[in-house]
Amino acid sequence: MAKSVEEARAAILASSPALTDTEVLHLSAALGRVLAEDIRAPQAVPAWPNSAMDGYALRSSDGEKPRQLIGHCFAGHPFTGVVGPGECVRIMTGAVMPEGADSVLIQEQAEIQDKTILPQQHPAPGANIRQAGEDLQPGVEALPAGTLLRPAQLALLASLGIAEVKVFRRLRVAFFSTGDELRPLGSTLEAGQIYDSNRYALQGMLQRLGCEILDLGRILDNPEHLEKTLQQAAGMADLVISTGGVSVGDADYIAELLGRIGSINFWKMNMKPGRPLAFGQLGEATFFGLPGNPVSTMVTFYQFVQPCILKRMGKSAPWTPTVLKIPLAHSLKKKPGRTDFQRGVLISGENGLQVAGVGQQASHIMSGLAHADCLIILAAEAEGAPAGSMVDVQLLEGLV
Repeated sequence: MAKSVEEARAAILASSPALTDTEVLHLSAALGRVLAEDIRAPQAVPAWPNSAMDGYALRSSDGEKPRQLIGHCFAGHPFTGVVGPGECVRIMTGAVMPEGADSVLIQEQAEIQDKTILPQQHPAPGANIRQAGEDLQPGVEALPAGTLLRPAQLALLASLGIAEVKVFRRLRVAFFSTGDELRPLGSTLEAGQIYDSNRYALQGMLQRLGCEILDLGRILDNPEHLEKTLQQAAGMADLVISTGGVSVGDADYIAELLGRIGSINFWKMNMKPGRPLAFGQLGEATFFGLPGNPVSTMVTFYQFVQPCILKRMGKSAPWTPTVLKIPLAHSLKKKPGRTDFQRGVLISGENGLQVAGVGQQASHIMSGLAHADCLIILAAEAEGAPAGSMVDVQLLEGLV
């Protein structure tokens, strides 16, 4: 029986153990890796009270009285004196608050007469000051183990002075495409032949996930060659991906081979595109047999392979696609029975943000996906969707 997208994703994640091997990397090499330990703040962030604005550091208790300018304070160059009654210090954003001052009067609220500053409003205590520890207090958890390190997380770690982090090792992924009809780029196509495009899509998606990539090339529709390649891949990788050969044709051998030399959990999906999909175990490696049509390859990768990879990489929170509700710019057709992932494009106009379908939706039409920025998800029981209706939309740019 065919599985729903949600059932399949849950089953895949339940069967996907996380890596345990770790390594220590410099922060500059840790982008896209997953933390293998909790990170706690070694000191307060900010480490000292500092100005949030360019202006004048002063005592709020002096009210709107004129202040005598007694010095300057720049980021990295603190004022060493004490601000007394009726005094102020010129201060720049990020500079340490001088002793005695408890407020910053922004420069737009000050009238300057020689070395006398006339406040144009009463400065409140603590105004325009970043307090010590306002971001993080010493000892608190800054990032938990299992965090996927993106630019914002790297910046946070750098702000704590952390130069090296313990992360899980990169996931090794071996992949290959199958089919006698496939030809390498640069060759001349004969009748019935096509270029091997799926491997380039897989390479790009795996690179974005930070995997260690093992490209095993194109394998002919030969059971002996396929079995040898599957066993070779299982011996070198944590996860193996093939494209093509998982349908019910006479030359589709992947499911049969996997059932014999490994174990297969399911291989029929209640979705379009992407009905044939093999998932199972090949020795110690997780195995995915993706359909051969290029759009089906990418859609099934995003829905099933990517969540599995992120969990196996050590990411703690289960990854599921972010789905938004967006009005449909024009009607879409669909037959009831399978969840439909139609290629779409976001439109911003007088009516606000809308989504529209992109051209033909057949699983071999790669140009539509190349011009799309989202997937429009229509429920299995739906019979299309009228213009103006709210539909589920999955942004392609958010798929890591």
